[in-house]
Amino acid sequence: MRIINFKSLFVLVMTIGFFSYNLKAQNNMNKNKVLSPKEQSIIAIAALTAKGDLAKLKTALNVGLEADLTINQIKEILVHLYAYCGFPRSIRGLQTFMEVLDERKAKGINDVLGAEASPIKEDRSKYERGKEVLEKLTGTSQDGPKTGYSAFSPEIDVFLKEHLFADIFERDVLSYAERELVTISVISSIGGAEPMLRSHLNICLNVGLTPEQLLQFVKIIKSTVGRKEAKAVQSVLNEVLKNRKPK
Repeated sequence: MRIINFKSLFVLVMTIGFFSYNLKAQNNMNKNKVLSPKEQSIIAIAALTAKGDLAKLKTALNVGLEADLTINQIKEILVHLYAYCGFPRSIRGLQTFMEVLDERKAKGINDVLGAEASPIKEDRSKYERGKEVLEKLTGTSQDGPKTGYSAFSPEIDVFLKEHLFADIFERDVLSYAERELVTISVISSIGGAEPMLRSHLNICLNVGLTPEQLLQFVKIIKSTVGRKEAKAVQSVLNEVLKNRKPK
């Protein structure tokens, strides 16, 4: 009788352990499908800066700091987006951030500065380094003949690889996935750049963002920028997900 009870107890413990393991695994999987508070703040900050809505940006910057984005990470977001919406928006974003930090400091809030970008120690040219970064992002070789706007204007191909994908994307303050969230937030907010948005949504999937997270991204654009912009993003995202080849 004691043996039977021991066996029953053993089976019960194993069953509970197995159930707990599966539940934990499921919770971890679900967490990976949801944008973190930091990622949500990155989207809001980039979108509102690109839109030029400085009043709402102030709120988003405060939320971002409370979500544990460091000062240097937010500065990096605001610097990164100039490549997609210009210096005027970027600089106004930085000026607004300076105001927010001064206001928080006056209230006795000392925000975390965070890590600065690591020095780049490379003998290769910036063009070669930028080409390599672009290959990592897109998952495709950049050695073929130039086509489209790169063939029409070879200078912009050089600027993109040397400056955008070397000078900016190589900086390790933000991950590739975080930089792509900044990028698609800006492009979604300014509108009228669907081919570029399509490319960067594909890159988002390449660097580890999930379809569920991108669908959540659309909802954040809707609540932060507007229905019109969100509808346009949703249309492009639907196309990207439909044509995406399963790995």
